[in-house]
Amino acid sequence: MTQRRQTNQQPHIGIFNDSFPPIIDGVTLTVENYVRYLAEMNLNPCVVTPWNPMKVDCGCDVLRYFSLPIPSRRPYRYGYPKIDPFIWRRLAATPFRLAHSHCPFSSGRLAVYVKKRQRIPLIGTFHSKYKSDLQHSFRSTPWCVPIIMKRILDFFNACDEVWIPQAAVEETVREYGYQGPLTVVDNGIDFTGMDSEEVARAKKAARSEMGIADDEISLLFVGQHIWEKGIRVIADALKLIDGKTPFRMNFVGTGYAQGELARLIESYGIADRVKINGVVSDRERIKKFYAAADLFLFPSLYDNAPLVVREAAALGTPSVIPSGSTASEVITDEVNGFLTSRDAAAYASLISQLAADHDRIRRVGAGARRTLGRSWSDVVEEVADRYRVILKNFKP
Repeated sequence: MTQRRQTNQQPHIGIFNDSFPPIIDGVTLTVENYVRYLAEMNLNPCVVTPWNPMKVDCGCDVLRYFSLPIPSRRPYRYGYPKIDPFIWRRLAATPFRLAHSHCPFSSGRLAVYVKKRQRIPLIGTFHSKYKSDLQHSFRSTPWCVPIIMKRILDFFNACDEVWIPQAAVEETVREYGYQGPLTVVDNGIDFTGMDSEEVARAKKAARSEMGIADDEISLLFVGQHIWEKGIRVIADALKLIDGKTPFRMNFVGTGYAQGELARLIESYGIADRVKINGVVSDRERIKKFYAAADLFLFPSLYDNAPLVVREAAALGTPSVIPSGSTASEVITDEVNGFLTSRDAAAYASLISQLAADHDRIRRVGAGARRTLGRSWSDVVEEVADRYRVILKNFKP
């Protein structure tokens, strides 16, 4: 990421997050789109994020601080601002009028510092089920988890407003101990604007390009390759339908479980129909994966408000999601997605049923496209309005 020199002293909207391109995940995409549209509105965003050896120009000021890779969560990095004297000087010298942190960890602590030093409002968005991440990362030292969870709670208690991406996330926030008010602010997607005919053409072209036969049901997962996302459920379901239902499966993303997932697929004898594609950062290419899919498989209890479900919906691809999961809040079964139990047998049964009823898939896919797609430009326009109200009412 190229760090641009500040050429003026117009106060910044500070956007703080522990991950930023080239790292790609749902929160990163949220931050990217905030930055893009805030810049278009001349609101002068400035990103504060850990240093990364790969450089990507985002078109705004970026302040980076010392970081090291997280061995158990590659390609993620953890920032260590306490041992980076330069970041504190840069933050002190950079005028901010509002800080918005999308992460409660190192970047969140820097956002609290800026809030207190410059006497500005701080917004914190609760994106992830942090406790699950910590329990995996600290399996050998579980006593660390409650200590870090307290720090997370301290961060959100320091915020002037706490935002969540959908109402069902409140249950998790309360479980973590936060008792303050919450504001629901949707996430958006960048694949909006196509009509039904354009979507149909895109799906046909993508299937042809990827060599997916007419009699094959095309299945897709996009996200971190970690067991918490339910990727084993997908692999086991594919094993169950093998030899009964012709299929093609694409995994997109990376994570600590990717190698073991590949070995599992090999052992099941389905590697010729399953492809692990790694990270796809090109948005036009990822759009083709969504378009080529009949179903988006997402058996995750880990996610709060997954962008990938909405992105798939924009291309007319409905998701299969566990009943009762936080992600299922926006899904009405058989209307804009499919709900089922989070086990391989249930997933396999539903996939086989739907493979024999493509009209059902198309009908629900149309419902998903109609109800789940909201553009990032629309979302960030609402965000900017909320910023203005917060600034107007803020009393240092």
